[in-house]
Amino acid sequence: MSGGFYGKILEIDLTAKRFKETAVGEDDFRKYLGGSGLAANIFRERRYMEIAPMTEEAPLMIFSGLLTGYNLPTACKAAFCSISPATGIWAEAIVGGYWPAAFKTTGFDGIIITGRSEKPVFLYFADGNVVFEDASTLWGKDVYETVDHIQEEYGDDVRVAAIGPAGENEVLISSVIIDGRSARAAGRCGLGAVLGNKNLKAIAIKKSSLLPAVADKTGLAESRKQIIPQIREKARGLTDFGTAGGVGVVEKLGDLPIRNWTKGSWPEGAAAVSGQAMAEEYFFKHYACFSCPIRCGKEMKVPLGPYKDTVSHGPEYETAAGFGAMCLNEDPAYVIAANDLCNRLGIDTISGSAVIAFAMELYEHDLIPPALLDGPEPVWGSGEAILALLSKIAHRQGLGEYLAQGVKKAAPHFGSLACEFAIESKGLEFAYHDPRAFTSMAIIYATGNRGACHLEGLTYFNENRAFPASIVGLKDEYDPHSSEDKPLLARTMQDYMVTFNALGLCKFLIRGHVPPSAIAEWVARTTGWDFDREELFKTGERIFNLKRIINNELGISRKDDTLSPRLLVHDRGEGAAAGSLPHLGRMLNEYYALRGWSPEGIPSPETIDRLAL
Repeated sequence: MSGGFYGKILEIDLTAKRFKETAVGEDDFRKYLGGSGLAANIFRERRYMEIAPMTEEAPLMIFSGLLTGYNLPTACKAAFCSISPATGIWAEAIVGGYWPAAFKTTGFDGIIITGRSEKPVFLYFADGNVVFEDASTLWGKDVYETVDHIQEEYGDDVRVAAIGPAGENEVLISSVIIDGRSARAAGRCGLGAVLGNKNLKAIAIKKSSLLPAVADKTGLAESRKQIIPQIREKARGLTDFGTAGGVGVVEKLGDLPIRNWTKGSWPEGAAAVSGQAMAEEYFFKHYACFSCPIRCGKEMKVPLGPYKDTVSHGPEYETAAGFGAMCLNEDPAYVIAANDLCNRLGIDTISGSAVIAFAMELYEHDLIPPALLDGPEPVWGSGEAILALLSKIAHRQGLGEYLAQGVKKAAPHFGSLACEFAIESKGLEFAYHDPRAFTSMAIIYATGNRGACHLEGLTYFNENRAFPASIVGLKDEYDPHSSEDKPLLARTMQDYMVTFNALGLCKFLIRGHVPPSAIAEWVARTTGWDFDREELFKTGERIFNLKRIINNELGISRKDDTLSPRLLVHDRGEGAAAGSLPHLGRMLNEYYALRGWSPEGIPSPETIDRLAL
């Protein structure tokens, strides 16, 4: 067996309280690496797509990346995978922090959880064993309380992944929160609800010293040593102010979604909720995930609300954009408080802020029945309404019962006009980069295997030169408002980025200008394989197509590869991207041809054969 993996997974039946080890061959690791790549292969082999989400038989798959846990830059990720209860298609939520590195020391490359416990439980991994522990007293507690309780009993060094009340109540925009107050999140696709449906409150791990051996430890250490200075230099902006430090820059580029994607410019507001503004008044300390030289995490003092003066993980860019610009809230105190509340309750901050902006637009058009308005009025800019609605969503109370379903499922309850306010693709709320500002993102969102996800390609970094595309073998200069050459850019970056989810690496490595050749070298030195840049990209192409095939079998085709009309026919009206609209249909034709897909978005038999799928 080569280095980097154990060659086995653990299958856990919550109904019968049974465990089973299953071997995984080296060929599967060579083809799919690990993480969500390996999970997707097992998912397809076992025909899990034929199982309805939120049923006892539905799987929750948690896999570490091939490189997770090693002393390599950002090798800190794990993948939570299933069928999304929100979208009904392939779901993956990638998370960092310290829990994934601890998970890698359990002796398994992944776990597959099926069944449903009769009463609440949590899983405890320690010393090569796993135990079912009663979680009845934890049910109803928030994430931080849950972690505190488990660590009081088992030790502060125990790492915990947990759900809050939102997951317990099967809220479709709920998340799994990692590492308590440090709060990294397996945020998207509603996977917190999958744990809640299974009566699984948490997964706790006491880290051991166990790790699969590597083939070339000395060479791996030297490669790391050589590239760390470059990463620190190129990604310095993330170190100083975190991802939220980009809010002001993004607004100037016309890329910031404002007022539920209806407004084109908001310079004063963007400055007010930026990472720079929050750091000046509320900064507590820097935070780094396992083995990360960038330290983009920022812990902050919560300035108001029920948890005033406590310390929590500070807002990321998406959170500041969501609870700031999307809701027209210029008060960073409410952004920080909303972020903290989402982490406690276990709510995805992207979908959570999107459904609240949606509610504010509903209220503006008098589409919310008065019986559902029993708290602060959801007017644009109301921080009090944001906090109140988050609690209602987590507990499915009043208007929160509808918002808990996500914008696509909520909209029909409020009439046909409301559907125009629901900004999503394949049922997943958009991440907060505007495809009208960087048109390559229209392809990324439309063809993303989990829905409207920026992380599937991150091509706005190429278009604004934060990650020059020449590093992946393409040209550097792109007109952000043109369609020219965007399909090739999208395909190339999708194939590169999907390997990060399989290897367990953070995608902010690209902000450090880390080239594919370096990633391939890490794989080769870890495993002992003859593995180069070309094989890395082919592996990425294979994994991306594999997830597409899963979705094809779930009914996804060209009809679903689209964006909400607001982003296709209404330009921003003002600001740097005024007048720009993506020509999605034209770009999709070229993209499908580059992918070797049919005009309906189905991988051809030749493509399937070429990729050994």
